[in-house]
Amino acid sequence: MVENTGRSRVFIALGANLEHPIHGPPKRALEAALEELGRRGVAVRRVSPWYRTAPVPASDQPWYVNAVAEVATDLAADTLLARMHEVEDSFGRIRTVPNAARLIDLDLLDFHGEIATGGPGRATLPHPRMESRAFVLRPLADLAPDWRHPRTGATISALLAALPADQVIEKL
Repeated sequence: MVENTGRSRVFIALGANLEHPIHGPPKRALEAALEELGRRGVAVRRVSPWYRTAPVPASDQPWYVNAVAEVATDLAADTLLARMHEVEDSFGRIRTVPNAARLIDLDLLDFHGEIATGGPGRATLPHPRMESRAFVLRPLADLAPDWRHPRTGATISALLAALPADQVIEKL
């Protein structure tokens, strides 16, 4: 089931914490992933500032580099998600252990304010854990300070204020 809440923005979260064998440091690999999305019908409108963030949940793995991109596309949400997964796969992303260190991670956060329950190969919208992650909310707030959670209506400032203090995030 998909419900459209009337907002018209598409946001993708970007993250990586491992050096990429071809593209180098995480930030450069994520910039290359955005370029690749552009070749696959996804125009990048804006990218938030880049952040250095502690892993969530806390672990001894390397810190992440994170940002959020606002994109434009004629693709449907499920097709966009499939293209994002194609880019991740082409960059060597292996989905084995949840929350493991990774070369690249692209998450569809919000697609025009739609609400969708998802399923295999289908987008869950908005992203089901975005409201509990500083590494998503802080860069999203930089791009869209007026953004509201499509399902709950909560403002981004309220969601940020509700986060636990142990989620460390530093602007690069």
